[in-house]
Amino acid sequence: MDAFFLLIAISVVFVIFIGGFLFWSVLSGQFDNVQEHARSILEDDDSLNTKK
Repeated sequence: MDAFFLLIAISVVFVIFIGGFLFWSVLSGQFDNVQEHARSILEDDDSLNTKK
């Protein structure tokens, strides 16, 4: 039974850390414009940066 309480305590700590990281990423602007980065990969023009 002691191991059960230990596992519950560890899982609560993990949930708090995951929630904190998610809260931090939302506040820091990680999810503001997700489509721009996906579009920039597809529209990248590598022909201008090639050196011979």
